[in-house]
Amino acid sequence: MPEDLVITGCGVVTAAGTGKAEFAASLFSGSGNFAVMQRPGRCGEESFLGAEIADLTLPERFSRKLLRTVSLSGQAALLALDEAWADAGLAGADPERVGLVIGGSNVQQRELTLKQDAYRDRQAFLPPTYAFSFLDSDLTGLCTEQFGIRGPAHTVGGASASGQLAVIQAAQAVRSGAVDSCVAIGALADLSSWECQALRSIGAMGSDRFAGEPDAACRPFDEASDGFIYGEACGAVVVERASTGAVRDARPYAAITGWGVALDANRNPDPSVDGESRAVRQALAQAGRTPEEIDYVNPHGTGSGVGDPVELEALRLCGLEGAYLNATKSITGHGLSAAGTVEIIATLLQMEAETLHPTRNLQNPIDPALNWVREKPVHRQVTHALTLSMGFGGMNTAVCLQNVNGRGR
Repeated sequence: MPEDLVITGCGVVTAAGTGKAEFAASLFSGSGNFAVMQRPGRCGEESFLGAEIADLTLPERFSRKLLRTVSLSGQAALLALDEAWADAGLAGADPERVGLVIGGSNVQQRELTLKQDAYRDRQAFLPPTYAFSFLDSDLTGLCTEQFGIRGPAHTVGGASASGQLAVIQAAQAVRSGAVDSCVAIGALADLSSWECQALRSIGAMGSDRFAGEPDAACRPFDEASDGFIYGEACGAVVVERASTGAVRDARPYAAITGWGVALDANRNPDPSVDGESRAVRQALAQAGRTPEEIDYVNPHGTGSGVGDPVELEALRLCGLEGAYLNATKSITGHGLSAAGTVEIIATLLQMEAETLHPTRNLQNPIDPALNWVREKPVHRQVTHALTLSMGFGGMNTAVCLQNVNGRGR
């Protein structure tokens, strides 16, 4: 795998911070924003714990026409893309040579539920915009119109692996020559109370065990965890060849040196050691790296009583027990379709700062022998990193990143 596929721009929106600077500050201080969720349409007969974004302020230069009907998922996508676009200096790029991949399917569920409830007894008055807002292509159209993107654009669904799958497909588009630059967005999955209830019913989403202490609820890889805690999030990265970015003096964060995508041939939401380890081995082989060369792994780590142990078993099986580990979701919550992109950004920021962020609530690790970053950040120069994402439907992905010392050195 050539090492000239690089990430030159990042943008991020999370409940733990909007923009790279706020997000990085929260990462390294280990500050979350968990509470009983309050958004209309997300509170049903039961209440759910999670991390909601406090405020989204869109730039005045954005199209007022577009913003009149934009959803929460759309607002987050525009903000994350705006930051990544400026970070990479894409303003002067040929719009026909810029592509877009959005990771996530059915990401505007809460907004659609609110409309259905509001117009249930008067369907004839349903806003015409519903005709395209229920389609995944709505976010693609929104982003391409605002930023003038005219290259290939599409969405990709991989459940909670969607964000990382979008980055992989962006890398493939650039490597193939279809585009010069490609933006990958992990979309904000705007859950309604229906999805929250269903996810809790199958044992995936955490219970109300920590209802009186929301900050303690999100605890990946900890013995006391009983499921993931949702967190609103969206991330965007710009992938291109180093030579393309160099023309604009866009300095890379890291090179994408390898990736793996492996399926379990299983519809059910249960993880597979075989599938996860195959994805890891594919990524390492493509990157030309041995497990011993990986300094740091950013795992999927949701807090699932089934998923977390399986993931750690896969890491051990692949010989990665010596790498540092932490859990970004302990700070952000589980962003579902956004998680893979947001966690790649978290990895890039840690590589840049030569510091690994702490893991909140990791009091009793389910495997204490591993090389955990627990309550305090760890100073560590990372040359090679691995990030993992898994999704319902048997989806397993892995991405290898190499520090090219392009920023802050």
